[in-house]
Amino acid sequence: MLRWMGMAALAGATAATASVDTAPRPGGVYPLKPGIYVEKGVSCGTAPNVAIRQYDGRGISSAHSHACRVRILSRKGRRYDVSQSCIAAGMGPAPRFTERQMVTVTDALTFTLRMRGAGTTYRYCPVHMLPPGLRSAAR
Repeated sequence: MLRWMGMAALAGATAATASVDTAPRPGGVYPLKPGIYVEKGVSCGTAPNVAIRQYDGRGISSAHSHACRVRILSRKGRRYDVSQSCIAAGMGPAPRFTERQMVTVTDALTFTLRMRGAGTTYRYCPVHMLPPGLRSAAR
């Protein structure tokens, strides 16, 4: 009986570690955890492309941009006024574009992005909560 309980506990521990997030620690341009972020109020598993952002430590990209690089213009506390340059395509070659942004980092897993008008808040999604097509991009 004891042996069976030990095996059951081990099986539970294995299942729990399967969902452990192995993404890098917070850091880079912003004190954010690199990975996939989804608009607050939207499910990680069913988010449409328009509600998804990816932080790679160098910039915040969308489904329609990549290779984003930030130049910090000013910083006041957790608010960053930046110029961000990205390639204007989800993948592959395309022209680079630049836009001004204000990024407010609430904590290592939450930020608000404002380009014009009101901002949009995004929260980090652990890899195990993402749809299969996004899991490889988040690693």
